[in-house]
Amino acid sequence: MKKSNFDWQFREATPVDSTFKTEMLNQGYSEAFLKLLWNRNIHTSEEFSQLMKADIDDLHDPFLMHDMDKAVERIQAAIMDGQPILIYGDYDADGITSTSIMLETLEMIGADVHYVLPNRFIHGYGPNKELFAEKITEGIQLIITVDNGVAGNEAIDFANSQGVDVIVTDHHEMPPVLPDAYCIVHPRHPEGHYPFGELAGAGVAFKLATALLEEVPLEMLDLVTIGTVADLVSMTGENRNLVKLGLQAIKQTQRLGLLELLKVSSVELQKVDETSIGFSLGPRLNAIGRLGDPNPAVELMTTFDETIAHNLAEKLNQINDERKKIVQDTTTEASSLVNPADAVHLIAAEGWNPGVLGIVAGNILKQTGKPTIILSIDENGVAKGSGRSIEALDLFSMLNTMRSEFTHFGGHAAAVGLTMPAENIANLRQMMNDYISAEQIDLTKGSGLLIDEALSLSVINLKFVEELKKLAPFGTDNPAPHFLVDGGVSFFKRIGSDQQHVKFSLKNDEGKLDAIGFGFGAEGEEIQQPDTQFVGDLEINEWNGQKKVQLRLIDFASDGMQVIDRRAKYTWNQKIESGNVLYLAFEEKSQNLFAKELEQPITLYNEAISWSDFDQLVVLDCPDQKELLKNISISGRFERIYLYLYSPDEAYLNGLPSRDQFTKLYQFFQKQPRVDIRFKLKNVSNYLRIPEKLLVFMIHVFSELKFVTINDGVLQMVESPETRAFEESKIYQKRMARIDSEEFLLMNDIETIRNWLKG
Repeated sequence: MKKSNFDWQFREATPVDSTFKTEMLNQGYSEAFLKLLWNRNIHTSEEFSQLMKADIDDLHDPFLMHDMDKAVERIQAAIMDGQPILIYGDYDADGITSTSIMLETLEMIGADVHYVLPNRFIHGYGPNKELFAEKITEGIQLIITVDNGVAGNEAIDFANSQGVDVIVTDHHEMPPVLPDAYCIVHPRHPEGHYPFGELAGAGVAFKLATALLEEVPLEMLDLVTIGTVADLVSMTGENRNLVKLGLQAIKQTQRLGLLELLKVSSVELQKVDETSIGFSLGPRLNAIGRLGDPNPAVELMTTFDETIAHNLAEKLNQINDERKKIVQDTTTEASSLVNPADAVHLIAAEGWNPGVLGIVAGNILKQTGKPTIILSIDENGVAKGSGRSIEALDLFSMLNTMRSEFTHFGGHAAAVGLTMPAENIANLRQMMNDYISAEQIDLTKGSGLLIDEALSLSVINLKFVEELKKLAPFGTDNPAPHFLVDGGVSFFKRIGSDQQHVKFSLKNDEGKLDAIGFGFGAEGEEIQQPDTQFVGDLEINEWNGQKKVQLRLIDFASDGMQVIDRRAKYTWNQKIESGNVLYLAFEEKSQNLFAKELEQPITLYNEAISWSDFDQLVVLDCPDQKELLKNISISGRFERIYLYLYSPDEAYLNGLPSRDQFTKLYQFFQKQPRVDIRFKLKNVSNYLRIPEKLLVFMIHVFSELKFVTINDGVLQMVESPETRAFEESKIYQKRMARIDSEEFLLMNDIETIRNWLKG
């Protein structure tokens, strides 16, 4: 069997109201689509129409937000007095776009404006006292934070002591004690009246821009869209409206830096959507802050110089390639340090780049299904890093009970950041294992994956997928629809530079569907097993003007025993799934051969083996009788059987000697009654034109029938031996059975063998 990586959860399905069904069918929508809408709590055509709507007039009044009027008045006063203003942003995509929005806004209204984004390695996250001091020394008289600041008490107190006001605009969780800022503009401030609290930092900056300009700055919708999508905030309410409007704006954008960034990302302007932002633009903007100084990204987003835009876009693309390489290398190193016995993986090493550890933790979590914390240890013995978790474990709550181990700690249920003395790592690992055990937390199911419904291949077509697009933009709280589909794999191919991805087709009596799985290359053998269910998103693949529906694979699982075909693929070091694995050889010579190749104990077949003690069986060679393998399969409780089926003698390939060959050999020994076969075997093989392995078998038959004797490698012909038929030889009979076994096990397709083993 193959367990799913995620914990599959299905939306509750209820019968569709007849009125809604009739209305939607009359509008030309498919029954599958209206069923999807109904299960997503869209129960009237009016609700559906409202969901489709994107209108500037539906944006909320920015002055409903706490302290918005106070912020506008203070900024206007600074401009009137010629006070230099500093925009203090954050080093991620949301912070970069927030800073760009505020910079362009203040420039439009004549401010003396400057900006700075902190370097995560030098200044850390949020307001930094030393950086504030540096800028105040340079003459800054007003600081506006964007996408940060709500927890910057120390730095803001310092600014106040220097007579510099700080306007905080932020969207992050508010701590119990807010900073003593001049004002705090926040959509969820308890004293505010803003009707939508889930804006990104770019959304809050956009609201301040709207208030300052006294109109909605349509030319900045592209920026707010990128920040909103990249920061993974709720894709509902006003965020949904902003992103729908912003995606339209991007397709008409004149922003040079964005156009160049799209080029290096290989994203067509007219095909930009939330997916291309999330997987192409966002990572490139985030990468520069992960590896160093993020400030050039703001220049990219705001420049009017084509050369600068081109060069900076190329720079961000190069940095992103470097980031991907660092992530790949670090993930590989971290994977080698995973201890399967740990309830929570706590992996630490020297020299890892702290800027990518959150991504690495997410990768290890995906690989193992267990919560993961990755730490980099510096030259001072300080360990710093990030953690990612699954739904079953509130990582923040658990670590909050262990605060004594940390010098810095923060985050939420699914993700944390922490700093600690390296000497505390072993103790923290034990404390986490004890916590999981004491709280009886089940970590075996992995992260939850909400599946909209199981679909028949017969209802999957271009029309249905075009209908699904009407629910976009997708994101947090409005996920893309995930579907469960069945079908046998009728075509399979590994793709990518390292064969890390797969393309395949699903087919049954109901239809056929193409599929692609990014990062599933190592699981190709399991994907091709029968009785497998696949979960993924439906999309349209357009190539050479042809449009076809394609499933983008997210997860898969299969029940019952899997039979993995590795015949004629003697890649002994290929990964075997973890668990209780039995490496089985039927021949002692095979056992000896593989003992040199594998770092695993190899068991020689015997009837006393308790097959039910193992869940993985690796069959290294062919049995003399194929029924042995079937009996083992039936007696055990194997999740997987890997079939290498090496044939040391190549019995089927070489077959049985003919009577003529036996006669030629007998006559040869009559003429040469004494032969040292240790040294002359190849000569005899060449002279008689009989393959060496077949010749060895024939000599053993002669020896068993007492036609010859062999002592210390010297063969001696027996004078006047008893006349006996070759078929009397046990060795001969064993080879006949082995030929039958090898013919069946090596020459049949794997589906035939799989069905035979299961039967």
